[in-house]
Amino acid sequence: MPFPFHSIKAYVRHFFTAKTRRGDGVHSPFIFSFITDVKNEKHPFYAYKAIENVRKSLLNDSSTISVTDYGTGSSNKRKVCDIAKRSCKPAKQAQLLFRIVNTYQPQTIFDLGTCLGTTTVYMAKANQNARIHTFEGCPEIAKIAQSNFTILQCKNIVQHIGDLKETLPNALQQVEKVDLVFFDANHQKEPTLAYFEQCLQKAHNQSIFIFDDIHWSKGMEEAWNIIRQNPRITVSLDLYHMGILFFSSHLKPAHYKLKF
Repeated sequence: MPFPFHSIKAYVRHFFTAKTRRGDGVHSPFIFSFITDVKNEKHPFYAYKAIENVRKSLLNDSSTISVTDYGTGSSNKRKVCDIAKRSCKPAKQAQLLFRIVNTYQPQTIFDLGTCLGTTTVYMAKANQNARIHTFEGCPEIAKIAQSNFTILQCKNIVQHIGDLKETLPNALQQVEKVDLVFFDANHQKEPTLAYFEQCLQKAHNQSIFIFDDIHWSKGMEEAWNIIRQNPRITVSLDLYHMGILFFSSHLKPAHYKLKF
């Protein structure tokens, strides 16, 4: 995915203001543990190789599909390899999501933005007792994702296909609570705020919310800054590529910028 000029400026600003990758100067034991044991963990977990093999296949797939964009109402033809290159989360970021799920063991996970399914599978493999609700607007992309779920033998994923304005409220009505939400759908301010407010109704003390591309645009930065200051949030982590929110009342309220 190409980086807009705003994102580049934000990266330079983040680089010079974020704490080191090692956790130096972080006094919270919980956050220090997150940095050293989760963010910085380099162990090649059991699921990584198989998922990355699927990614390689997608990057080599030159077949063309019709892509529906609910945001604009348009439809166009795109190669699967181009979608994989531009829209799938890089391995480093997807594997961080794996380690977060592996460490905190959320049981009900909402993945807003399936794309071709590689990130969804990383979370599904990290806790195979969890139920992963994944949302994709485009039926053709969802079909490829479902094929990848089958190839990687993921039986704990439920797909919701269609306009997120309709599928998200319907899915939230079906669950008692959400333990983890990964927001990676519409990267615009107002939709991001709307999805947050909806999911917030099912959040609890141990919930974790993760937002993708928080510095992608001025609007996304504004949304992130509004969201992280919500009174229900105790700790927010800005890793530049993504933002992580913790709700636990046992944590001392704080905001951290971390290099990743």
